[in-house]
Amino acid sequence: MPPNTTASSGQKPGKSGRKKGRKARLFLIVLVLALFGGVAYGGYWGVSTVRASFPQTKGSLTLDGLSGPVDVKRDGNGIPQIYASSDEDLFMAQGYVQAQDRFYEMDVRRHMTSGRLSEMFGSGQVKNDEFLRTMGWDRVAKEEYDKKLSASTKKYLQAYAKGVNAYLKGKDGEDISLEYAALGFTNDYKPQEWTPVDSVAWLKAMAWDLRGNMQEEIDRSLMTSRLGPKQIADLYPEYPYSRNKTITQEGQYDSVTGSYVQGSSTTAGSGTQSTSGTGLAGNTTAPDGLQSQLSKLYNVLDNVPTAVGVNGNGIGSNSWVVAGEHTITNKPLLANDPHLSASLPSVWYQMGLHCTSVSSKCQYDVSGYTFAGMPGVVIGHNQNIAWGMTNSGVDVTDLYLEKITGEGYEYEGKVLPFTTRKETIKVAGGSTKTIVVRETKDGMPLLSDRDDELVKVGKKATVDSGAPDRGDGYAIALRWTALDPGNSMDAVFQLDKASNWSEFRTAAASFDVPSQNLIYADTNDNIGYQLPGKIPTRSKGDDGSLPSPGWDSKYQWTGYIKQSALPYEYNPKRGYIVTANQAVVDKDKYPYTLTTDWGYGTRSQRISDLIEAKIKGGGKISTDDMRQMQLDDSSEIAKLIVPKLLKIDVADKNVRDAQKLLEGWDYTQDADSAAAAYFNATWRNILKLAFGNKLPKELRVKGQCLNVAPVDSTGPADENQTVRECGQREADQAQPDGGDRWFEVVRKIIDDQNNDWWKAPKTRLDKAADNRDELFARAMKDARWELTAKLGKDMDTWSWGRLHRLFLKNQTLGTEGPGVLQYMLNRGPWKLSGGEATVNATGWNAAGGYGVVWVPSMRMVVNLDDFDKSKWINLSGASGHAYSAHYTDQTDKWAKGELLPWSFSDKAVDKSTSDTLVLKP
Repeated sequence: MPPNTTASSGQKPGKSGRKKGRKARLFLIVLVLALFGGVAYGGYWGVSTVRASFPQTKGSLTLDGLSGPVDVKRDGNGIPQIYASSDEDLFMAQGYVQAQDRFYEMDVRRHMTSGRLSEMFGSGQVKNDEFLRTMGWDRVAKEEYDKKLSASTKKYLQAYAKGVNAYLKGKDGEDISLEYAALGFTNDYKPQEWTPVDSVAWLKAMAWDLRGNMQEEIDRSLMTSRLGPKQIADLYPEYPYSRNKTITQEGQYDSVTGSYVQGSSTTAGSGTQSTSGTGLAGNTTAPDGLQSQLSKLYNVLDNVPTAVGVNGNGIGSNSWVVAGEHTITNKPLLANDPHLSASLPSVWYQMGLHCTSVSSKCQYDVSGYTFAGMPGVVIGHNQNIAWGMTNSGVDVTDLYLEKITGEGYEYEGKVLPFTTRKETIKVAGGSTKTIVVRETKDGMPLLSDRDDELVKVGKKATVDSGAPDRGDGYAIALRWTALDPGNSMDAVFQLDKASNWSEFRTAAASFDVPSQNLIYADTNDNIGYQLPGKIPTRSKGDDGSLPSPGWDSKYQWTGYIKQSALPYEYNPKRGYIVTANQAVVDKDKYPYTLTTDWGYGTRSQRISDLIEAKIKGGGKISTDDMRQMQLDDSSEIAKLIVPKLLKIDVADKNVRDAQKLLEGWDYTQDADSAAAAYFNATWRNILKLAFGNKLPKELRVKGQCLNVAPVDSTGPADENQTVRECGQREADQAQPDGGDRWFEVVRKIIDDQNNDWWKAPKTRLDKAADNRDELFARAMKDARWELTAKLGKDMDTWSWGRLHRLFLKNQTLGTEGPGVLQYMLNRGPWKLSGGEATVNATGWNAAGGYGVVWVPSMRMVVNLDDFDKSKWINLSGASGHAYSAHYTDQTDKWAKGELLPWSFSDKAVDKSTSDTLVLKP
């Protein structure tokens, strides 16, 4: 996103006078708002200002560069279906239409990926820009565009950019969106033309939020300041392979051919890397001096603007496919609902791209979800196949400790020079800043350079005897597959026109980052799964779970897993495939460590159980059955804990009355359920007492201060031994977050009444807890009074939805702007069902509170027998304009679990069309 402040081309004569007058009028209106706090006036200003930026959806427009007419047909929700006679016209029109609806969002995204947020939003974004420039996403994207992408992909990207720029021509910011009018009071920023690289760079942002276990790598290292190796191992239990099934079940690695094969009986054999290791040169304790720098690094990461997730934490998704033998249509059904942070507008943009006649000149007939700012369709279906995606979670990032010596760094006993580059950051309303970025020979940027204190690393480091002298300390560098140029943009277009399993796998081979679980179905009743991606291999003894010593070549990546060796499945005997962030393959059937940090399979196993129950009951699965499964909000942790809670003898009548809410509860977390509210409050307090209060301050909620036990103790301490510590992490990123890793932690010790984790020290109001039931009783009491404070004393008024609310916020001025602007741009709240690690995954962070932090960002069910009977929904709406009828017109239905009709055929699209715009050459 080139965030230049030069005027866009095509400015009309005499416009500056009108522009000054308009600014003066807007200033007067905002002044009135400031003086009188007139929310009604705020609404008037918003409506009057944005009407001019609403897209033209009827009649005709002339677009220079088209080779023929293009029809843009929008349904009652403003979702466009585009019809063209050539590929270039199709993607040019896509660029034009997306810019009509979402250009401000696109513009912010390109400023993020290029590290130029300060040009739009001022000095408050300089630190973010420094970090993003250090990563160099736009530089990598440019190299991809120049050297890696196919000629056809470049042609489509150019056509898309031409369409965006056709929309921008002759417009000032306030003609484009309300947010630009607001920015105009403090900034002379003007949108610049779009470039193909702007589109490619967005894939880097997508990859960043789906990057794998980097956060866990930091957290494990930070835990060593208070917990020992066994205690940390307790909090990161092994994946429960025997209970929660992996994605692939009928194949394994063939050591003879070096490939993954379905139905093979050949053993996995010895691979090039182990399935366990420690990092940090074999130590299970992080260097003492590493604590503060890792904590600061986490804070930097946490502050980087969220692209499509929650900065790497809690990211999940559901996707599954059922073969025709088990469906009422006798053809496959495919469902997908990616779990991402809630944003307004939604990260997804629904649309169809149709060639009026599919041929070599015009090759596409595809519909689904894409990102505003990027051509093609990312998830959806064409006339032959459908596909979905979930985050695989494979480990494609490693942190390295680097020993700085003079102007270089040590590697195998030598001092190597850094590669350096200067980056100049322009700041709206402030002074330009220049930074120097340092990289190692492998192109690893020094993240520690982005904080003054991080440069002085490891002053008290305790690494092994083979480590170089600490001197001024160790720095931290990042190795990440997405910092190497790749071909993921090629994969998008290949997926969009793939017609069978072979072509689908060929497309997947180009999808190097981010690594996503790809599921597949076709109209010939085939289903499949493929793990794609550029996935590194490591030396024996290094599993990437902790920072590694950069000076030792044994900890460098040894290569990448071959495409032919990546797990897949095609038409499995069971007749369905489920991917929900669980382990991809059984560890005994595969020699490579894909990650040590899978999701723990709670959602995936629940989905499998629901499918199996339908099949074993003799039933056939319908499109609505798939939808109902997406809405399943059964709490697996409640099934484990509630029976034990009900056996506890509670003396306090008020707490006993709350306990009775759990009697007969069916474990579903409906928004209207008082039992769900009380259980989740109890679960939150169990986690806090058993684990949260024993974690280091770097992982606990900012501002929450405790007298904590000394280091290496999980039990109560003498009052004279406690120390006062205050948490340092944002509420929605703190631990324990209550996800299914914590389900597994509790499951492993639930029957050990006297486990040390169940011990909690006495407080001014409570006696010490010495076993599980005493801690559970204390948690039930704490939950009762917490909900009394939040929801009132009358339990008849309690409900999960009153606690578990979703607010949709504009990701820039809706979070940082004046109150009036936030009122105009933001929407909500919605009271939601569901919860953490349920299929209806409306995630919340148990350490921080009950508010919804990530959601099913869209839902779709594809019917391969009749695409016109497919269903879909988006979190918000098609439009990014705050007062458009399509700003959040899908959200109420989304919250209720409803789906919209998804027209695909010409006949169905024509029937659902409300507005038609003809774009003419």
